[in-house]
Amino acid sequence: MYPLFAPLIAFLAYRVSAHGGALNYTVGDTWYSGYDPYGPTDQDDAPYIVQRKWVTNVPIFEADNKSLACNFPGTPAHASIPINAGENITGVYGMWVHTVGPMLVWMADCSGNCRTFDADKADWFKIGERGLLEGTIEEGMWFQRAFVNWDGGPSLWTENVPASLKAGNYLIRHEIISLHSANKPQWYPECAHLEVKGSGTKSPGKEYLAKIPGVYSMNQPEINIDIYAPGVGNQTTYKIPGPPVWTG
Repeated sequence: MYPLFAPLIAFLAYRVSAHGGALNYTVGDTWYSGYDPYGPTDQDDAPYIVQRKWVTNVPIFEADNKSLACNFPGTPAHASIPINAGENITGVYGMWVHTVGPMLVWMADCSGNCRTFDADKADWFKIGERGLLEGTIEEGMWFQRAFVNWDGGPSLWTENVPASLKAGNYLIRHEIISLHSANKPQWYPECAHLEVKGSGTKSPGKEYLAKIPGVYSMNQPEINIDIYAPGVGNQTTYKIPGPPVWTG
């Protein structure tokens, strides 16, 4: 837990920069502080930061970039968000400006302490994904547009941690893939540490697991896409890449 004014200060400072990312998290009425890529360097040792370090809101452009897992440099956090399986977690975003492309939330079992866990070795599973809600690929309503608070306040993205998930330490990874540039997808990932509690006993099967990087490729038409091309932009469906969402 972290005092409310500090995340708000970080949010206000972040509004002046382009692009965006998950700045903080909430579970119930409690705020948890993420890493501010343009904040003070003493964050690196702060005992209250729950998010892995990232140093720029410039997107990742390569599907095979090692930093795709938890952004760059992805240094582990010192704290974790306590959450009961079955509860919701909300990613709090600053000034998000893009409107086209899927949004996904992944988790990965750290199999121990997340502070010593290598995200490159993680087996990731989706707990939520949001895509094209209505209309066409080019001009329709994507969740990426719908979740934005266009009056300048924080934008909130809420997903549920499956109630049957076994207790343990996990990474949670919020990811936005922006497709507004023709054949030049942009990835915006951030990772935080979770301490999942509860009486759940389940884990996702292999059909729900993926490696990051590895799950995306420029050979995938959903990734290497020109939303302005004839016959593409007027389509009314979009298949979100990767395995199906695991709900428990």
